[in-house]
Amino acid sequence: MPSRLLVVTAVAPEAAAVLRGARSRFGDAEPVERALPGGYPLTSVGPLDVVVAGVGPAAAAAATATALALAASASPGYGLAVSSGIAGGFAPTAPIGSVVVADTIVAADLGAQTPDGFADVTELGFGRVRYSCPAADPVARALREAGRPTAVGTVLTVSTVTGSAERAAELLGRHPGAVAEAMEGFGVAEAASGHALPVLELRTVSNAVGPRDRGAWRIGDALDALAAVYAKLPYATLVG
Repeated sequence: MPSRLLVVTAVAPEAAAVLRGARSRFGDAEPVERALPGGYPLTSVGPLDVVVAGVGPAAAAAATATALALAASASPGYGLAVSSGIAGGFAPTAPIGSVVVADTIVAADLGAQTPDGFADVTELGFGRVRYSCPAADPVARALREAGRPTAVGTVLTVSTVTGSAERAAELLGRHPGAVAEAMEGFGVAEAASGHALPVLELRTVSNAVGPRDRGAWRIGDALDALAAVYAKLPYATLVG
């Protein structure tokens, strides 16, 4: 039996964009809404369950773990957890309006400052900061074939959004393959790992990582692009 996708967003406008794309793909199927324990809104369309978790890795982990625990005995169960929404893109690899697909999710600021620079928790011997995303290649290929400009690489999870060129350069210095930064992917990955479930991070770019310039952000365009992405995903590959 085909599995389902759990899509975790931070805020309601991101969830609405995902659902708009899914409804376009699945014949404007009527959404089914419910609330998970903890009050997390969850809406189902086609093979997707889309949950609004709140901002940041802790909120994302809590909502994802709640949804996965409730679905543990359900049939069909989840085959993939997806952290999704909008993001800051590292120019020129991921310009505004493009799609970013994570092949790796990294907690970029989980660690300690040392006299020799930043050391992540893996280097300190306390855990992991990195998850791979096995579904990245087929997703990126399908989106490119559909004409969506798509960058594949590391998506950084940060608890503080970058607001300066110096910080952007420091992150790229430590993570040369980074294409974007967001705030929830690592939380989704941590929860999915606890249920032996693969993870993916899939976002559209609303702004450039660097100096904070709200006037240059294109949030509406990025949300429209996110809807277009969910209308073109290779669902048969992802859900079996």
